[in-house]
Amino acid sequence: QVQLVESGGGLVQPGGSLRLSCAASGFTFSSYTMNWYRQAPGKEREFVAGISSTPGSTNYADSVKGRFTISRDNAKKTVYLQMKSLKPEDTAVYYCKARWGLINREYWGQGTQVTVSS
Repeated sequence: QVQLVESGGGLVQPGGSLRLSCAASGFTFSSYTMNWYRQAPGKEREFVAGISSTPGSTNYADSVKGRFTISRDNAKKTVYLQMKSLKPEDTAVYYCKARWGLINREYWGQGTQVTVSS
């Protein structure tokens, strides 16, 4: 059974930090590109960051470059999103997505809420 389980969300003050985790099971994690998306209330889901399988090149949305860092641990089948200098506009539900383009397969997690507020 395929599962992606996000954790690490919560309430943080502006300027603070959080680290999100997404634990995978039920598929060959190391073969999949891993991405983080987010969806704020009333807005469409948007791409935040991505990391390829091996050796792990990364890319980021312009809005988070220099503040967020995506990483992965293939041995633990987990992808991380380190978020620093958080802003109120980062408030959203954050989702992880696994995608293997070669076989056109993708999976989504259930999301974790991040709220940036004083």
